[in-house]
Amino acid sequence: MENMVSPPPGDPRRPFGPRDPGDAWVEGERGRFWGRFGSAGLLAHDAEKGILLQHRATWSDHGGTWGLPGGALHQGEDPVTGALREAFEEAAVPEENVRVLFTSVFDVGYWSYTTVAVVVLEPFEAAITDPESIELKWIPVDDVAGLNLHPAFAASWPALSEKLLEHERPVLHD
Repeated sequence: MENMVSPPPGDPRRPFGPRDPGDAWVEGERGRFWGRFGSAGLLAHDAEKGILLQHRATWSDHGGTWGLPGGALHQGEDPVTGALREAFEEAAVPEENVRVLFTSVFDVGYWSYTTVAVVVLEPFEAAITDPESIELKWIPVDDVAGLNLHPAFAASWPALSEKLLEHERPVLHD
């Protein structure tokens, strides 16, 4: 498949442990979530290629499912900065090639996840740059729901895709 990126041969698949104080689980009455200071992911849309998705490493939470490049925020880091940093770390998404369209927040009180939707202004080649991915792939918008998605992403995809399409429709003036 032309839009698929696989890990380099011999590349280790599991990191050796937390790399930042934010890399930790938080637990509460609504469940267990990754990211001591919250988490964020990048919903990158390229009009020609579709949505950039990450096939999650099998050792990760809900491993083997498809989701967005993203992860734990650093202490004091805002979600847009965190999502762009994580997408660069995991998929080589160049910040200068995208423009933020909107954010969507899932908040349980003691933890939150922010989806940062961006439009690709200048095409780029995604590349696996850390052990958290099995592969990266550009998926046509209409095909995303048919994949084995991370449960939280699956639950949010209908509203996110609708909002994404609303932001990309041209505004008509009288």
